[in-house]
Amino acid sequence: MATKPGIPKGTRDFSPAEVAKRQYIIGAIKHHFETFGFQPIETPSFENSDTLMGKYGEEGDRLIFKILNSGNFFFDKNKIELPKSLDELLVNSSETISKEQLVELNKYTARISEKALRYDLTVPFARYVVQHQNDIEFPFKRYQIQPVWRADRPQKGRFREFFQCDADVVGSTSLWQEVELVQLYDNVFTTLGLNGAVIKINNRKILSGIAEVIGAKDKLIDFTVALDKLDKIGEDSVKKEMLEKGITEEAIVKIQPLFNFTGSINEKLTKLSDLLSTSEEGMKGVEELRFICDNVSEIGLGKSILDLDVTLARGLNYYTGAIFEVTAPKEVAMGSIGGGGRYDDLTGIFGLKNMSGVGISFGLDRIYLVLEELNLFPETVTEATKVLFINFGNKEALYAMKAIAALRAEGVKAELYPDAAKIGKQFTHADKRGIPFTVVSGEEEIAAGTYKIKDLSSGEQQIVTLEELIKRLK
Repeated sequence: MATKPGIPKGTRDFSPAEVAKRQYIIGAIKHHFETFGFQPIETPSFENSDTLMGKYGEEGDRLIFKILNSGNFFFDKNKIELPKSLDELLVNSSETISKEQLVELNKYTARISEKALRYDLTVPFARYVVQHQNDIEFPFKRYQIQPVWRADRPQKGRFREFFQCDADVVGSTSLWQEVELVQLYDNVFTTLGLNGAVIKINNRKILSGIAEVIGAKDKLIDFTVALDKLDKIGEDSVKKEMLEKGITEEAIVKIQPLFNFTGSINEKLTKLSDLLSTSEEGMKGVEELRFICDNVSEIGLGKSILDLDVTLARGLNYYTGAIFEVTAPKEVAMGSIGGGGRYDDLTGIFGLKNMSGVGISFGLDRIYLVLEELNLFPETVTEATKVLFINFGNKEALYAMKAIAALRAEGVKAELYPDAAKIGKQFTHADKRGIPFTVVSGEEEIAAGTYKIKDLSSGEQQIVTLEELIKRLK
């Protein structure tokens, strides 16, 4: 019996129209990457496991797709003998396993899996910089547009295989890089017609400073993870989670202003200055944010909005300064469509110390969904073949092919129907393909050196020369 075709959960096939729309977005992003001076690189789809593991926190490590070594390692008891609990787990696999089982399984993972699919593009980029440091001119501005994989639970806008579009600068601590990255976001979204995208900004030093002044410095991650959920679960649930993590009621009272943190960016910075006046690190974060926001305001943005969001705490495992997250216009219910931040020593994990960097990422798949929902794709994006030549036989096909070659040389998308099928079938094919024009070149047209072009939308027909045909279709 033939196997029923299917694809893995969290992956997708893309039709010609979908690919054209994706390429439209990628084209806009790539154009602005290059106008801002970023250079393209590519890295392998899979890395050594020790390159990736431990770089994304416990939750991130769980979502890394691991590649089984060649050979039947699971069942070779001479090489690896699994405890009974894990043996049963692997035979009766489930979407979820206990934390204890995960810890136990990780002991064996390195012995059966030495490679893994990349989880993002940032850590492979750090590896690339360290490995090629003698060939790179610093500061190094790179962009990368490639797929990544995460063993996540699929849902709207979240897939197990998806593209990231990253731009990073390493080798400079200048905050002008952050200013430029805000402009880069704005330029891309303005080109795509995505008006009202919100570029949220925060700073790791501010979060550390808040934890310090409330006496919870040793619980920075617990504090920020809970705070980051404010817009999802609400104030009461955030406070409850903080209490459960050991943050005192007195500390929570001190951060009460954060739960209703409104006003302009300058007003928010003033409030933060008051709250963090006793924290040197916190005040450093305020100064950095003020520099970025003041200069972005001075230069100006197109259609995007810059906002200070003190609850923003993404990627605390490696961000050390500015943190970015972009959300779609309020008309669309969608998660973040971009994000990034400053990392002062990401390459240090591979032995290259004091190499500061900052970068941002565009979420191609979510941007696609937003443009689709707001009907922002231009109609011309999905245009493919512009003209189909009707096939009457080999003699007529040769005459048509000479014209097709001339049209293609002028950049016109043209093709010949491959078979001398019934005329009605060929016109139906053009209609179903959305091809706007057909050309008939039978014995009469060949004798006269002309072509009969038909506009399928209006039904209008004209007899034209090759030069006139090219001019009409260009």
